[in-house]
Amino acid sequence: MTDILVGIKFDNTLGALFVGFAASAVGFGIFTTQVWTYYGKYPGDKLAYKLLVLALWLLEAGHQALVGHTVYYYSVSNYLNPVPLLLGKPAWSLVIQLAVGALVGTVVKVAFCVRVWRFSYRNWPLTIFLLFLTLAQMGLAVTFTVEAFNIPSLEKLTDIRVVGSVDLGLAVANDVCIAAALCYYLQSMRRAHTRSTADSLINRLTLYAVNTGILTSACSLTTLVLYNLMPQNFIFIGFYFVLSKLYGISFLATMNTRQIIRGRGTDRQGGKTTSFRMVGQENTLGLPMQLPEYETTASKYSDTGSPTKSAMQIEVGVKTDVVHHYGDAW
Repeated sequence: MTDILVGIKFDNTLGALFVGFAASAVGFGIFTTQVWTYYGKYPGDKLAYKLLVLALWLLEAGHQALVGHTVYYYSVSNYLNPVPLLLGKPAWSLVIQLAVGALVGTVVKVAFCVRVWRFSYRNWPLTIFLLFLTLAQMGLAVTFTVEAFNIPSLEKLTDIRVVGSVDLGLAVANDVCIAAALCYYLQSMRRAHTRSTADSLINRLTLYAVNTGILTSACSLTTLVLYNLMPQNFIFIGFYFVLSKLYGISFLATMNTRQIIRGRGTDRQGGKTTSFRMVGQENTLGLPMQLPEYETTASKYSDTGSPTKSAMQIEVGVKTDVVHHYGDAW
């Protein structure tokens, strides 16, 4: 035991926890700002969306509190006592934050699976596959949490490394699959809409789809590699502290960009999506705007009683297109 205590390096154990806590706090601050922006930007959004955002914020706040307690326990409650750092039983807050962080990721991924389902025009096999990966990862996270409660010390985290590695590996695979599915179906929409406006819109939607998965998958992969290469230090724990915040930030970033993409807020705020085309023209492109007011019967006739003629006939109709489809994805 004495040899182990002498060999403890605080920079990659307690120091890693401190850095992870600080980065997680920054992420929580960004996420909270996004939540504030969401409620100010979409006051007329659906109640289900508002409750989902609130639930995510509460989970993130609870996760941050657990991370803070972990750092406090090892640095303040056990000041000048390095025994609990490696030889003592893991702090309860350190173990529980594993499950809370996994729950945040599960909620966000289920929401993204709904996106895939709608973008793919209700492709059930693909959606069920992605949901299976999501729920399987959550199940492994719960298993890892239970096993972590039973290990005698943090030094024995290597004993449950297989479960943790498979869990993180599924996280990477799931994030990549969701992003790839979104990109694929967005590119399918590109082939159906030949106008430059639709092409530009799809490019931006594809960029947002990639961004939702690149940060989380990179962080999960980094945690996985560090857990297997350096299991005796806590650097991988510091990265895991940040992971749940990245999921929340990715989700809220997608929610808050709806107004930028569509030109206005939600369907409830911005009215219906309408498509305009000249009579006889095959290709149409939907634009988010209010439905025009219809003319009265009297306004259709001139003072002489004969119908008025316009220089251009315009047909107006409601249709489901790239813009409307994207708006309904949430």
